[in-house]
Amino acid sequence: MIYWLYERRIERQLSLLPAHICVMITEQDMHDAPDKILACTRWCIDISEGVAARASGYAAREIDSENEKSVRDGSTLNGLTFHISTKKNSPIEKYLPVIRKIGEIAHLVIHYREQTEDSGTGLPVTVAIGKSGREEITECIKSMARSHTRPDQVDEKLLESCLTFKYTPDFVIKTGGDHLTDFLIWQSVYSELFFSDTNWKYIRKVDVLRALRDYQSRVRRFGR
Repeated sequence: MIYWLYERRIERQLSLLPAHICVMITEQDMHDAPDKILACTRWCIDISEGVAARASGYAAREIDSENEKSVRDGSTLNGLTFHISTKKNSPIEKYLPVIRKIGEIAHLVIHYREQTEDSGTGLPVTVAIGKSGREEITECIKSMARSHTRPDQVDEKLLESCLTFKYTPDFVIKTGGDHLTDFLIWQSVYSELFFSDTNWKYIRKVDVLRALRDYQSRVRRFGR
């Protein structure tokens, strides 16, 4: 009951959400709490819908206070990514049944090995299993080489067109206080980072809310 009240309090404080969130977890995290990835997706959808509903309500009532104006102008979540770091040749297929359940509540795209699965509708949710940012950049270079791209033709725009993941996360969350992986090494250069001391197995909705509240309080500089 206390945590529910605390959740509600934090939710009412949220007026600005990152457009795209990336949550980085490990294979051990999936082993310890396989259903948590579905729960976290539900929490993010609920939070986003709540912010949108409050924004719509304030706009309809035409309230003029500064705090409520910020809620009217707040953004909602447009994309969610989970990266599951794995050891080489790990039997990643065993995680697919629980991950596929996300397709029942969102638009799910799964990337694993050389395969891609697409299912469901709603919030775009990407689950990348065992993907490496270094491998992605290497594949970009190979792609340009196969196309006989001249050195003077190579620029940021061309490289970005070759990337597998073409979005830039605004907010990267790492649980368990561990270090980040090199996933989205190119795309996340200006992302806001959040390290939670709570292990993935024990993550609750209130922990996600705290992280989003922290994001809202930051002033993004995008490398400037």
